[in-house]
Amino acid sequence: MRCPFCKFEDTKVLDSRLTPDFASIRRRRECQECEKRFTTYERMETEELSIVKRDGRREPFSREKLLKGVLRACEKRPVKREHMENIVALVENAIRANSKNELRTSKVGEIVMNELGKIDDVAYVRFASVYRKFRHADQFVDAIKHLRKMETVPNATAGLR
Repeated sequence: MRCPFCKFEDTKVLDSRLTPDFASIRRRRECQECEKRFTTYERMETEELSIVKRDGRREPFSREKLLKGVLRACEKRPVKREHMENIVALVENAIRANSKNELRTSKVGEIVMNELGKIDDVAYVRFASVYRKFRHADQFVDAIKHLRKMETVPNATAGLR
C-alpha cells in the first residue's frame, strides 16, 4: 500500500478489524519511510449497485459521494467518523437487500435522515435542507417538528437496521 503522504510503497499494518457491519476490514497502517499513520478499508468486490434518481435516471452507487454528503451535514458537529461510515454502510446494505441491487434516492435520503436524527439534530436538519431542497425558513421549522416527533416515538426507525 502506497503512503498517501510521501508516496513510499512500503507500509506496515498495525491493526486490522472488521467494521461493525462486517462489510469491510479496517486497517491501520504506518509508512516505513515517513512514519505517518493512516487508515484503509478493504471491501469485497460485488455486483454493481445503482441509485434511481428523482427523474428516473440510474447511476452507480458511490459510497464516497454519499459519505461526502453525510460528512458535510456533520461538519463541526460531535459525530464520530465511525457513525458516518455506519450510515453509509446501512444504505449500501439496503441496496444489496433489494433484488435489483438498486434503491431510489428518496429511500436513501430517508435512511440517512433517520440515522442522523438519532445521533445529531443539527446534522439531521442540515442534511434534510439539502435533500429536500428547502426554499423557506418554514421548512426548517417543519423539519425540526418532524425530528421531535421521531424522538417521541419509540423504535420509529428500528426497521432500518
